[in-house]
Amino acid sequence: MAQRDYYEILGVERSASARQIKSAYRQLARKYHPDVNKSSGADGKFKEATAAYEVLSDPKKRKAYDQFGHAGPGQFGFGGGGAPGWTKVYTQNRPKGGGAPGFEDPFSSSPFSGMSLNDLLAALGGRMRRKPKRSSGKDEPATPVAESHITLEFMQAARGCSQMFQIRRPDGRNERVEVKIPPGVRTGSKIRLRGKGMATPSGRGDLYIITKVRDHQFFRRDGNDIYLDLPVSIIEAAMGATVAVPTIDGQTNLKIPPGTTGRTRLRLGGKGIADPKTGKRGDQYAVVKIVLPKKISEKGRKLLKDFSQSDPYNPREKLNW
Repeated sequence: MAQRDYYEILGVERSASARQIKSAYRQLARKYHPDVNKSSGADGKFKEATAAYEVLSDPKKRKAYDQFGHAGPGQFGFGGGGAPGWTKVYTQNRPKGGGAPGFEDPFSSSPFSGMSLNDLLAALGGRMRRKPKRSSGKDEPATPVAESHITLEFMQAARGCSQMFQIRRPDGRNERVEVKIPPGVRTGSKIRLRGKGMATPSGRGDLYIITKVRDHQFFRRDGNDIYLDLPVSIIEAAMGATVAVPTIDGQTNLKIPPGTTGRTRLRLGGKGIADPKTGKRGDQYAVVKIVLPKKISEKGRKLLKDFSQSDPYNPREKLNW
């Protein structure tokens, strides 16, 4: 979904002065700040207005935005090798020791984050200046952080793979980067590329790749386990059989015990997804679905009738209907 125009969010013309932009934001802050507006969606509108004000109130960011749109303030281009993605760049305090910053809220690094309405309006009026929230311990200087999204096929995410990307630098140069996707990533996983982000006086920042995994035609993932619907005939279910089933490692044989009923889960130990942290693999479960033939010959009907007479049973006997 396309981002809304910042001028539209604040309700001002593109030629608006800095004073008009500040005044428009103050009105929206009074209306949607979480301290005064508890209705659904108000918090999102407040954050949206804050993001717009942070760009349009800064002359350099506003100039870049007017020229390049939402990609302008970041001055950072990113292209995916076969998988389209988008990049956003923002500044965030990094805890001492090189720990990864949090990404739960893209506005969490805002100087207005966590301010009460009174503090916010006072800060806009120039009577106080609030420092960004600091984590416990001594923080290092703020570092620009860039992130981009990549779409992976189910098997690429399950097995791991390498992807080539082309990064467009602010000076116009293109840089090819190999991204190694570890086995077991899922939608929302983050892969850190050290030194591939924005240039800073103290060096180059990091680039984070955020993954999205497409659904598979047969497999379903639940945690590190994989589920597969397995169609079997009534004969295979009744008498037992050995059938070939797919796994992320290739085909393997699975034994169906005699008397297997529908929805039975047959386990293939260690055939699931590898945990990205421990490397331990989950299991695969084949969920039995008994499939009847669409057409039965006269001879087949006679055999079924003979079977029902020789081995009668009532599958609803214990339901107490």
